[in-house]
Amino acid sequence: MKSLKFISFCFSLALCVSCNAQDNKEDQIKMALLAAPVEVRDGAHVYGFDENGKFITLREGTNGFIVRSDDPNQEGFEVVCYGVDAEPFMARGRDLKSKGKGRAEILNIREEEAEAGTLKMPNYGSVLHIYYGQNAKYNPDTEEIEDASYRYVIYTPKATQASTGLPLRPNGPGHPWLMFPGTHRAHIMITPPEGN
Repeated sequence: MKSLKFISFCFSLALCVSCNAQDNKEDQIKMALLAAPVEVRDGAHVYGFDENGKFITLREGTNGFIVRSDDPNQEGFEVVCYGVDAEPFMARGRDLKSKGKGRAEILNIREEEAEAGTLKMPNYGSVLHIYYGQNAKYNPDTEEIEDASYRYVIYTPKATQASTGLPLRPNGPGHPWLMFPGTHRAHIMITPPEGN
């Protein structure tokens, strides 16, 4: 009788763990989609992380947009959205990171490959949406991200101040500016003031 109760307990526990894993998956999908424009959320491809922190697909996409849930292996909070044209660039970064490469090394390797034409860069004008915050968190009860800020990164490989007319630092809160001008990773940064 005791063994039957124990087996029943183990079965219930397994179901509970399965439910929690499913809830976590659904929460990851919901939080990741908040980085995307409302119009593309329903069909976006969703990346997230399994219970061991491994990068996985949580939902297949249908509309050319990709979102990624917050990485539990990283400090702070960040969910992102980008177009499929940026996926080769993003995937290469993930691959190099999985091989133990640091941030500076990843930047250098991708720059060399971009210059050599072996790494496909995001299209000129492609946008990366970032919803982030050092102390930000997703609230599953309200299905909102709390204490987070938003940032837009508009890819403009090789763009310069002369070619864009943009300053190399923001003129004020929320103003666009050009970062890394003249390089493969040149991009326009727009960070709306907090609370907007």
